[in-house]
Amino acid sequence: QVQLVESGGGSVQAGGSLRVSCAASGHTYTWNSLAWFRQAPGKQREAVAAIYYEPRSTYYADSVKGRFTISLDSAENTLYLAMNTLNTEDTAMYYCAERPRGFRGTWDSAGTYKYWGQGTQVTVSS
Repeated sequence: QVQLVESGGGSVQAGGSLRVSCAASGHTYTWNSLAWFRQAPGKQREAVAAIYYEPRSTYYADSVKGRFTISLDSAENTLYLAMNTLNTEDTAMYYCAERPRGFRGTWDSAGTYKYWGQGTQVTVSS
């Protein structure tokens, strides 16, 4: 059973930086893509960034391009999201998600991701 556990959230002032992590375990297959989503109170869940296994490529929402970086560790069992120049609109619960091989869809299609973590809260104050 795949498990995804996020950590690293917290409170930061606008303009600051934060890195959230997602530890993955229980894999018995190769994943198609890993992604970060976020959801602010009263808003729909939105895709933030994703990384594909093959070919290795990354995708970002326009709102975070140039500020956020998605990456994997060398053992490919921890997903990171480095967030710089944070603003109050980045305040949300951040979730990591995994899409196994065989699942198809655009990188930002939440419904095509099978496994989800419990989320980690990021709060940016002005």
